[in-house]
Amino acid sequence: MKDFFRELFEYTFHFNEKVIDVVLNNRDTVSDKAILLLCHTINTQEVWNSRILGSLSLTGPWDLQSLNRLSILNQVNFKDSMRIIDSFDFETVINYTNSRGERYHNTVKDILFHINNHSTYHRGQIATECKLQGITPLVSDYIFYKRDNI
Repeated sequence: MKDFFRELFEYTFHFNEKVIDVVLNNRDTVSDKAILLLCHTINTQEVWNSRILGSLSLTGPWDLQSLNRLSILNQVNFKDSMRIIDSFDFETVINYTNSRGERYHNTVKDILFHINNHSTYHRGQIATECKLQGITPLVSDYIFYKRDNI
């Protein structure tokens, strides 16, 4: 299962980088909503990684980031996620407080799956925003990643 999660995070990292490139290359036409969704996607992975690692999150889920910094944050997130995959038992229960102050608990495995699913969801929203602005949307489906990386 660890190999599968490594591959999921490689996929997420790969397409987050591609979306960052699309946004950077279309700064003048990309919508504020697409930028906010991209920042949220990157920020939220950092938040969840911090919850698992028991460290203080450096960002809020909806904080705006410098577009030039997003790639660096994506790389840090990827490394932290891979460290979690390599170091944690997937059935370990993580107790955490969400951004509204509510207390929850989930397994590492469920949180890792959520991070990937959350990223995919928002990349789809960003693709829609790009299309509305006349920017060719990036196709970031997992199967396309697999086809290109076999």
